[in-house]
Amino acid sequence: MEVSRNGLARFFEVVLPHLNEVQRRVVAGAMSEMLGRGAKSAVAEASGMSRNTVIKAAREVGAGIEPSKRLRAVGGGDKPLTDKQPQLLRALEELVAPETRSNPVSLVRWTSKSSTELADELARQGFSVSSRTVLRILHRLGYSLRASAKVAEGAQQIDRDAQLRHVDHQAQRFSDDGQPAIGVDAET
Repeated sequence: MEVSRNGLARFFEVVLPHLNEVQRRVVAGAMSEMLGRGAKSAVAEASGMSRNTVIKAAREVGAGIEPSKRLRAVGGGDKPLTDKQPQLLRALEELVAPETRSNPVSLVRWTSKSSTELADELARQGFSVSSRTVLRILHRLGYSLRASAKVAEGAQQIDRDAQLRHVDHQAQRFSDDGQPAIGVDAET
């Protein structure tokens, strides 16, 4: 049985919208393998795919492509925001590090601002970042993310900001004197 160009175009028109990227390549590769000589160009024209994509698809089918849950190869996908916006990390550090200008290497890593407040401030500075991404970056930088109040008990803690500034100051004093400084966050 021979397939007309219109029949081939109709096949791809019906099938392709229901498939993901890998599945589209498998179908195009299998179809070009089935049709034989001149099929890669015909499949490319009928499906709207580039000829190079159809050639790659036929190569994958010929090599015995295995089913996978991945749509892209490892390393594919979007680049991290800190690569796309190189100043983002520095801007976030300046927002959260206590006394950043005078002490850029603080011993205590903390912030009294929420990730939403930080994301909003970064947006005002021209960055595009979500509060979830801010949380991930802070975690990667070694920040301990703690609530500013004992929500479970309902009682307010002392001013967490002032408390942590004091701890940072004390740790810095010990470090400047060549003594070790250890921070312990304990609940009562």
